[in-house]
Amino acid sequence: MLEQSKVESFSEKMRGHVVLPEDSNYDEVRTIWNGIIDRKPALIARCEGTADVVSAVNFASEEGLEISVKGGGHGVAGKAICDHGLMIDLSLMNAVRVDSKAKRVRVEGGAKLGDMDHETQAFGLATTAGMVSVTGVGGLTLGGGIGYLGRSYGLSADNLMSADVVTAEGNVIHASETENSDLLWALRGGGGNFGIVTSFEFKLHEVGPEVMTGQFFYPIEQGKEVLQMYRQVMDEAPDQLTLNAMVIKTPPAAPFPEQYHSKPALAIVGCYTGDLEKGKRLMKPLENFGQPMLKMVQPMPYKFLQSSFDAASPDGGRYYWKSQYLEAIPDDALDTILDYSSKAPGAFTAVFIEPMGGAINRVGKSETAYPHRDAMYNLGISTGWMEPKDDAACISWTREFHNKMTTYSTGGVYSNYLSQGEEERIKAAFGENFDRLQEIKSKYDPDNFFNKNMNIKPVTTS
Repeated sequence: MLEQSKVESFSEKMRGHVVLPEDSNYDEVRTIWNGIIDRKPALIARCEGTADVVSAVNFASEEGLEISVKGGGHGVAGKAICDHGLMIDLSLMNAVRVDSKAKRVRVEGGAKLGDMDHETQAFGLATTAGMVSVTGVGGLTLGGGIGYLGRSYGLSADNLMSADVVTAEGNVIHASETENSDLLWALRGGGGNFGIVTSFEFKLHEVGPEVMTGQFFYPIEQGKEVLQMYRQVMDEAPDQLTLNAMVIKTPPAAPFPEQYHSKPALAIVGCYTGDLEKGKRLMKPLENFGQPMLKMVQPMPYKFLQSSFDAASPDGGRYYWKSQYLEAIPDDALDTILDYSSKAPGAFTAVFIEPMGGAINRVGKSETAYPHRDAMYNLGISTGWMEPKDDAACISWTREFHNKMTTYSTGGVYSNYLSQGEEERIKAAFGENFDRLQEIKSKYDPDNFFNKNMNIKPVTTS
């Protein structure tokens, strides 16, 4: 039990404020996107700046409290919340500052992708980010950062130029190519296990404000032929073209024909980041193929594309994910994907194939902490439902489907898609870079203060 006087003293040091279980907004503040996660921290520090983060780290250290760190709060595993410890909430730290001449952006640790895209697109600039605008910039980047711009410009982590980090000792240090460069290497896809990043600096690229987009929805019965065509298009695609294939439930609204409402559909969605007319020509094979229930090839503001699937995974739904990198998607893999996807439980379940390649795969495996530079695709099984009574069936289906696909796997997994209870797959997430990450962990967090975030522990010696 924490002494009230100590909590009051800590609160007085904060520019933000401390939320306790008896406060009226406690449940609202502690809740994250994934409703299956229900943990109750002893207190929550709502930080408004780096100094608040330092105070929170020092208080947790002095009181022997376990900590968790909330950025966007969109991580499926729920690492943002701890039980009975101190939740350090960065969500109020969401400032974004663009240097358009240098093509750089500085983003605070609590900002979401929509915050960053909104500011950078005012200058016709962007950097790789995920595909749901309410995802946190910090969590996405620290795990790698796959997005529509990845094949053109590399992962979010590949575009990370520097970071300000609060260490376990409560010090603020800068990580860049010339200062604490080993820490920068680790932050480029190695997880949030080395300190609390209060700001990120990214390289920006000329993107938009409009990009050529394609959205094609087919009845699931046409799935195999469409996926074969999709595979051919992506095998021949230039870096600027990224198309994701996904099986989702058809939205029960116009312009989708009523007979397909809420039934499984195969969707191909993505964009071309170069010349608009060239992008339109590259999407012609899919536009002219099969009998889609909906097809749209048109310019769209990049930031609208970034938020177009936000409603498909609403806050408070219950989510369980499985993921693996694939060496290829041969026909029998397509059969397995379509067979399981057509019987998917859960109103918000999506099975998606994300193409890698391009700039992502031209980075060496050891150049950053993210090692999966030879994968051709990432398979994500994102199962989403609403009722607790469906937990067992939905989780069981996800695991069974995942196990059936391991035949085609590289053995690796994208750390951002790890669900709760997958600690045994941590090494698979970081591959041959895991040992070096442990060594860097030993240097910056020798007492394992930040263990909760990614479960990378310091190297131990006998």
